[in-house]
Amino acid sequence: MTSHTLVHCTHARHADAILDIFNEAIVTSTALYDYEPRPQASMEAWFAAKEKGHFPVIGLEDEHGALAAVGSFGPFRAWPAYKYSVEHSVYVHKDHRGRGLGMQVLRGLTEAARPRNVHAMIGGIDARNAVSIALHERLGFRHVGTLPQVGFKFGRWLDLAFYQLLLDTPLAPVDG
Repeated sequence: MTSHTLVHCTHARHADAILDIFNEAIVTSTALYDYEPRPQASMEAWFAAKEKGHFPVIGLEDEHGALAAVGSFGPFRAWPAYKYSVEHSVYVHKDHRGRGLGMQVLRGLTEAARPRNVHAMIGGIDARNAVSIALHERLGFRHVGTLPQVGFKFGRWLDLAFYQLLLDTPLAPVDG
């Protein structure tokens, strides 16, 4: 059994591996609703946005230091009243799926959310992605709605399901 270590990902160390995970998901699945693989340059802006928003990028490395899974969150919507809500994503390298790594990363994101005063974690999941849906349900996320036929990829319409976990933070939410 391979052991994995939870790490905070950096552009310098992990950008190439994260890009590989993203691009494999883009060309083979509906986990990302992109059509074309992302260019290398996109990772600089992606990491800059995470850093600017103080959003975590959490990964799992195997014993050789190779990235096996990654997750992060960012703003759910851009308006101020959504400041306690985030949208998260978790991706597992194709060679490491089915080993519980997605669960470890999602737990790590949940733990990272509390000290950031996140109240609602929201995952947008392709409605046919039974594995991701089961993962979210096992960790207490509940289905809060589905938007039918909002995406089109691989010659078919895609339904986007939303799963939400409400946290007990912040202790004293405020307007503004």
